[in-house]
Amino acid sequence: MSFPWFRLTLVAGGLMGTGYLMMRATVPSPEQTYAALAPDLRRKVDANRAARLAQERVMKEQIDAQASNSEAGKPIWSDPQKQR
Repeated sequence: MSFPWFRLTLVAGGLMGTGYLMMRATVPSPEQTYAALAPDLRRKVDANRAARLAQERVMKEQIDAQASNSEAGKPIWSDPQKQR
């Protein structure tokens, strides 16, 4: 008698499918979670988002400035005359 691979595959797929459907039915989306927050927590979340976006903007400006600088592409040891 051989091992029932087909039946095992069906049962395993059914279990995983059931778990996925249960997860989709019970886990709220990020928008639902945000809507369910208390007003003071929403203000904190908004403040954190604004701070993160400002920090990312500053970092992007620094990266753009370094990329446009012709000296930034050369290693510091490439010119022995220059010392910091």
